[in-house]
Amino acid sequence: MNMEKIPVAVVAGPTASGKTSLAIELAKCCGGEIVSADSMQVYAEMRIGTARPDESEMQGIPHHMMGFLSPTESFSVAEYVEQAGRCIEEIHARGKLPILAGGTGLYIRSLLRGIRFSEMPENAALRKELEEASERDPQDLWEQLRQADPEAAAAIHPNNRKRVIRALEVFRLTGVPFSVQSRQAAEGESPYRWAMLCLGFHDRQTLYDRINYRVDWMIEQGLLREAENFLKNHPGGTAVQAIGYKELAPYFRGELSLEAAAENIRRETRRYAKRQLTWFRREEGAHWLYVDEPGGSERLLEEALHILRQENILTEERAGG
Repeated sequence: MNMEKIPVAVVAGPTASGKTSLAIELAKCCGGEIVSADSMQVYAEMRIGTARPDESEMQGIPHHMMGFLSPTESFSVAEYVEQAGRCIEEIHARGKLPILAGGTGLYIRSLLRGIRFSEMPENAALRKELEEASERDPQDLWEQLRQADPEAAAAIHPNNRKRVIRALEVFRLTGVPFSVQSRQAAEGESPYRWAMLCLGFHDRQTLYDRINYRVDWMIEQGLLREAENFLKNHPGGTAVQAIGYKELAPYFRGELSLEAAAENIRRETRRYAKRQLTWFRREEGAHWLYVDEPGGSERLLEEALHILRQENILTEERAGG
């Protein structure tokens, strides 16, 4: 029965670790197509700030689940699982290898493990109470989640009020952490067999340096113009929570210098990267590839291909071997 499942290669890890580059190289070697697992890259008008690759960076490799949604619309994990699952089925039907790439751990786990969010309990009165508490102090509500369910909190940004509220709602109604229920709901139900490649760093400062450089590069590429237009046209909605946009709002209002706003982006991105690493280190069976070991991108690609062959995600023929 296992061989009937769709093979999926997964490239995960923290922001600025090089996931997109490795996924593209794998796709070129293996006849693959990429399915994004990034909760902010789904939105249009946010290419620079979400590091969404442009046509030249894609190098002719088809990319899915990117830039298709209005920033005013919300997008649930359940919707992601449904739409990304459909993409994977279509890629597989074309005889191509689906490559899931991104840093939103909850998206990746939910998709691969077949989690059914619709089965989790809801309570309108409790939801309203949590929403009101979030309006008053979103950071305090996230701290409550961190105390109740550290694993879920590691995957959810404090400003992502919708997901913080949902995770707390599930916990308070059942007494069981949202992250635990997610894993339990998934047992034995996945339509996929996969190998997860996680990009890591022996020296955390190397990752932070890459993050700092990328923020500067984004500003050079036109982040200010993109963010100003975005905030002007979409003052509300889930997408406003994206790092790189909300930190610039005080600058546009004349309340903060550009350098101070840029440093806030760097700091928030570093914090996000730490949460991502915490999440992925809990993923059972993940294969860690260390970006700061000798050999550079060629060595990373060779290691990735070797793992995918070992895990029977690739045939020797498909891997050029």
